[in-house]
Amino acid sequence: MQVILVYDINEKRVSKVLKTCRKYLYWVQNSVFEGEITESNLEKLKLEIKKIIKEEEDSVIIYTFRTEWYTKREIIGVKKGGEEFIY
Repeated sequence: MQVILVYDINEKRVSKVLKTCRKYLYWVQNSVFEGEITESNLEKLKLEIKKIIKEEEDSVIIYTFRTEWYTKREIIGVKKGGEEFIY
């Protein structure tokens, strides 16, 4: 499945969430990741994030696309991230 993950995390925890997301998805822009991921890896990612964040302060949104990825992706301005950051 394809996933877009966005987050708004307290500065104290943001580097840990960033590092965790980079293990599973491509970094696209500050606080934005995307990529293809298996159901089991998505569950692992969620569990790892839940161990880091404080749910009363932080926010993570995960959009899943089970069939088709977007048909066009356009960048205006500086490219902030990319596929070279996936592990």
